[in-house]
Amino acid sequence: MRLIAGIAGVICWINWIIGQVFSWLSLGIVLVCFTVVVQRYVFAISYVWMQDLYIWLSGAMFTAVAGFALMRDDHVRVDIFYRPATVRRRALVDLVGALIFLLPFTAVVYVYSMPFVQRAWSYTEGSANVGGMPGLYILKTFIIAFAALLALQGIAMICRSILIFGGRSDLVPRRIQYPVSANDAAAAAIEGSH
Repeated sequence: MRLIAGIAGVICWINWIIGQVFSWLSLGIVLVCFTVVVQRYVFAISYVWMQDLYIWLSGAMFTAVAGFALMRDDHVRVDIFYRPATVRRRALVDLVGALIFLLPFTAVVYVYSMPFVQRAWSYTEGSANVGGMPGLYILKTFIIAFAALLALQGIAMICRSILIFGGRSDLVPRRIQYPVSANDAAAAAIEGSH
């Protein structure tokens, strides 16, 4: 069980570091976009590479931080039943969701995007716009990173579920622990009294 907890902890640490680094791109996106708007509407000049830059920064940031967002449970979720559920029920939902939906989805993204990315690298693809940014092939590589980081976080979710079903919720890494609700406290009190 400690090995499973260690694997989940390493995955969470990787996604946390990547999330911390790439979330700073949002500041760059705002600054570049602001500069493009000021140049265009105040000075009547425009640089295509700058327009490409803030779009590419957005793509890089959102694909790189997907695993980080999943780790923090920041993705949109219809949680009519999930939020009030006990920790064990959440663990079951996450286990089934990761195994049936998340991991197959990331595998499909990886398989279908790999030829696309390889082709971009083979001729060092740049922007389709004249005067645009070079290095589009690097941005396309973020598709693979997206699939890998999301799949890794899915594995961490599976590890968390295994730890909870194994009765070792104390080993769940802090970054992915479920918040304790009133239902969980009541269930723990009932289990402790028998």
